Amino acid sequence: MDSGFWKAGHRPTLFAAFLYFDLSFMVWVLLGPLGVDIARELHLNAAQKGLMVAVPVLSGALLRIVNGLLVDHIKPRMTGIIGQIIVMLGLGTAWFLGIDSYGGILLLGVLLGVAGASFAVALPLASRWYPPQYQGTALGIAGAGNSGTALAALFAPALALAFGWRNVLGLAVLPLLVAFVVYLFCAKDSPNTPPPKPFKAYLQPLASSDAWWFMFFYAVSFGGFVGLASSLTIYFNDQFGLGTVRAGYFTAACVFAGSFVRPLGGAMADRIGGIRSLSIMYVVAAAALAVVGVGLPTAVSALAVFAVAMLAMGVCNGAIFQLVPQRFRDEIGVMTGLVGMAGGVGGFYLASSLGLARQLTGSYQNGFFIFAALALFALVGLTAVKRRWRTTWGAAVQARI
Repeated sequence: MDSGFWKAGHRPTLFAAFLYFDLSFMVWVLLGPLGVDIARELHLNAAQKGLMVAVPVLSGALLRIVNGLLVDHIKPRMTGIIGQIIVMLGLGTAWFLGIDSYGGILLLGVLLGVAGASFAVALPLASRWYPPQYQGTALGIAGAGNSGTALAALFAPALALAFGWRNVLGLAVLPLLVAFVVYLFCAKDSPNTPPPKPFKAYLQPLASSDAWWFMFFYAVSFGGFVGLASSLTIYFNDQFGLGTVRAGYFTAACVFAGSFVRPLGGAMADRIGGIRSLSIMYVVAAAALAVVGVGLPTAVSALAVFAVAMLAMGVCNGAIFQLVPQRFRDEIGVMTGLVGMAGGVGGFYLASSLGLARQLTGSYQNGFFIFAALALFALVGLTAVKRRWRTTWGAAVQARI
């Protein structure tokens, strides 16, 4: 990695942003790894299981808009402090009072969306410390907090087996407290933070078609990532009969693949261009999802193909946020919220549609095929706009787009 990168920004803030993002994402998707146990106890069908894991994703998507506004008004550090306190209090209350109904689980899912909205805080917190030539790398490192979804899959099923799934909610507060203390002492707002804008100014990016394209591209890439992260434990259990702990390990392997290539995706975009990176990876993601849709004979073969899909979508996630700050530098707070919201909506669609497809047809096949088609449509859209991007706002940074 370029030594100039480490001299350009603020390393304690970058680390704090990563850790906050990482553990927030861990609890954001917590219902997925616990889903098999919850569904068994509450007698949920496939569609209800799909909605259960999709609600936190949708809630997090919508709350990212709120966080995007707060970031620009009270700055990222304070916004992150408020969000972390809400999540810790909510999980502690849910553990203490207990949850015994499907409605209670959905309500908890709405609360966990606050953790998912950390995306709209951690990325601006890190981004504002770094110049344009290091945006892909900085946001890739902060965005590697996606790996928290793997931590949930790795540890939650085993903890549920040992202590019961309700107690996992209380145990999750402990690492969140550690991240909160680190955040208080290490996270600092950049001196380059732009002043707050009037509310109507936050709607201005939506007047640009570029904003909508970025939202769609991220709905496919991040939506695919988080939708699968939320659903794969249930999928491996249902499709191949794996026990919850082993299904969690398989899910964690897939999620780790997609999480830890996000920094590489940002660095790759800095080197060969974000558009080129996206073009390649959308094809790979579409092909992998189509193969899953056709059907695979064993859990191990499914694991391998899902890992490829997650790798491709992880690279796409890093590449998109290499491009966004270059196009919307002064509106990065609200654009992070908007694009992040779209990613969450994509994840909600994938997670809920897989459960619905299983309920209506007895197979997950159609859910995977439709999302593969969306990845190909994203490629078509990218091809349509790339010439205009390279000759307008991207002209000054041609090598990086």
